[in-house]
Amino acid sequence: MIHKTIKAWRRFRGDENGSVMLIEFAILSPLLFGCLIMSVEMSFYAMRHMFLDRGLDMTVRYIRLNTNTDMSHQTIKNMICETAGYLQDCDETLRLEMIRVEPRNFASFDQSPDCVDTSIDPKPVRGWSLGVEHQLMMLRACVQFKPFFPTTGLGYALEKDGAGRVSMVSSAAFVQEPN
Repeated sequence: MIHKTIKAWRRFRGDENGSVMLIEFAILSPLLFGCLIMSVEMSFYAMRHMFLDRGLDMTVRYIRLNTNTDMSHQTIKNMICETAGYLQDCDETLRLEMIRVEPRNFASFDQSPDCVDTSIDPKPVRGWSLGVEHQLMMLRACVQFKPFFPTTGLGYALEKDGAGRVSMVSSAAFVQEPN
């Protein structure tokens, strides 16, 4: 009985009329399609992060060179959104935090970023100080976005808030220039 089963299996495997290729295709195509979806999601994630980094770097350069200019949270937020290029719903989902950092005690500030959760009521801005000359400042930006494929691959693995958005954080440290 076992010998007949093995013989039938070998005959089935050796047959090249297409049935074996169909089984391989049925097994491998979902894996390949999943890899494709994950690579598309990762590509767009990397592009968004690059846009956020660019907007933050351009804004930090402006702040650093204009030390005594009075800038509000909203002004800096608008500058980042304008220079970042394409960040979906940047005005609603971008949250900034600027704090003075002690260079000899760098780990003392709160490591968790302050992000917007659009599914709950807004919270006041946490940690906002423009600083003065020769102070080391940390500007941290958190923007949220909806993944393209939220139920599969990378989009499923990313941590989401109550509205189904994913947080992306970028930070920049700078020293206020003297006049």
